[in-house]
Amino acid sequence: MSDRLYAESGVSWAAILWGPVFAVVGALAELATGGPVHVVGWLMVAVGLCAITVPWVYARRRFLSLEVTTQQLRQGREKVAADQLASVKDVGVPVGARVLGGGWSVPRKYDSLPVELADGTVVLAWAKDVEALQDALDRLVRATPKEA
Repeated sequence: MSDRLYAESGVSWAAILWGPVFAVVGALAELATGGPVHVVGWLMVAVGLCAITVPWVYARRRFLSLEVTTQQLRQGREKVAADQLASVKDVGVPVGARVLGGGWSVPRKYDSLPVELADGTVVLAWAKDVEALQDALDRLVRATPKEA
């Protein structure tokens, strides 16, 4: 069993409620202005916004989530075993360092963290709270036995 040291979900499923809330506000605005309330229209708006929000939430949860457990670091769909992590402190960032998770660059609104792997290569991990990620990875590196 692996214990979770740190995690970010990418986005909450609660974002799906934005569409229905918008529809209710629109219907209430119609009601407040004394005009006819287009219930069917607002229901279609709520369903339509939910329909386009579900794939967005699913994609963000799949590709922008991260998790550090006692066994591995998972960034998006990419996993790095704990014994492959060498250091997260005082690691320089070489030009062209590979970004974990399969993207070309660190996702927008995320900060990068250089991580040295056991083979000497440096990769870029990313998180919204990069200090918490660094603390979790540092605890993981110190707790994981290295091969001699």
